[in-house]
Amino acid sequence: MSKNNDAFLFSMGVVAGVVGGIVAGVLFAPKPGEKSREELKEAVCELYDKHAPQICDAKKQAMESIDLVKYKMERQFRKLSNSVKSKKMQKAKALEDSENGNENENEFDY
Repeated sequence: MSKNNDAFLFSMGVVAGVVGGIVAGVLFAPKPGEKSREELKEAVCELYDKHAPQICDAKKQAMESIDLVKYKMERQFRKLSNSVKSKKMQKAKALEDSENGNENENEFDY
């Protein structure tokens, strides 16, 4: 893996860990639901405000990775599809040649 990919994966792990910790802490705290939801909302907004550039960079990298994987899969699918079509054409040509060969043999068979 490249260093950029490693850094991206590490940063995503950190963000996921922080968000998971905040959510778990707020949900398991002995407070009323409305107050817990308000604290969770504030914590998520604060986290987003603090890490907005990193979140945007992570989102951009994730979208680029998804686009790259999509492109590679489409290319492999086209190769496979073309290979299958080629095999079908070869079989059809062989069948046609064998049928034409039999007709030619019967034509001169007295």
